[in-house]
Amino acid sequence: MTLIRTPADETEARAVQDDLRTRVVLDEPGPPPGAGLVTGVDVAYDDERGVVVAAAVVLDAATLDVVEETTASGRVAFPYVPGLLAFREIPTVLAALESLEHGPGLVVCDGYGLAHPRRFGLASHLGVLTGLPVIGVAKNPFTFAYDPPGGSRGDASPLVADDGAVVGRALRTQDGVKPVFVSVGHRVSLDNACAHTLALSPDFRIPESTRRADALCRRALREATAG
Repeated sequence: MTLIRTPADETEARAVQDDLRTRVVLDEPGPPPGAGLVTGVDVAYDDERGVVVAAAVVLDAATLDVVEETTASGRVAFPYVPGLLAFREIPTVLAALESLEHGPGLVVCDGYGLAHPRRFGLASHLGVLTGLPVIGVAKNPFTFAYDPPGGSRGDASPLVADDGAVVGRALRTQDGVKPVFVSVGHRVSLDNACAHTLALSPDFRIPESTRRADALCRRALREATAG
């Protein structure tokens, strides 16, 4: 069981990020794409009721068949603050992961790792707390600049911070569709993170891992808040 504590306020949350950020591992390649298990995680909220639901969907990386799926629900315990969203999501995501019987192998978040203003998004936070290899695949580039990649599947361009640091890549997963934004979380290289993202996206812009987790957490939220 991974024990975490919800920060009392924004100042404490940033201090936690500063501490945990020093533990991110960036010099491991990570598991090979197309082998083993891959787990997508995603979160849905009902802010009016203060409810958050997380889903974890384990896929066979070779076939993309679902091996297992779980959900967990909880109370929203931290306010919405850009750059600190992990503190709203981490407890419930951890509960979903810890209830799995398989894997999880590589974890794919619908969010950011190093591509974060403090270089410590959900994917990095989750990786440090669990020790698992984690990547972030986001739908939007947050505040970072990039040149549009070529129009073909597999084309990519750097995601660049204000200080010139490369924090991820804009990656085209399907011909002629908008790119996704891949960043390292923990214990995976950027090259490998992009290779996993392509392997998980044979038919759609969004990887099957998080696409399925998104659908599951939305369904579970509807059930949790029905009536």
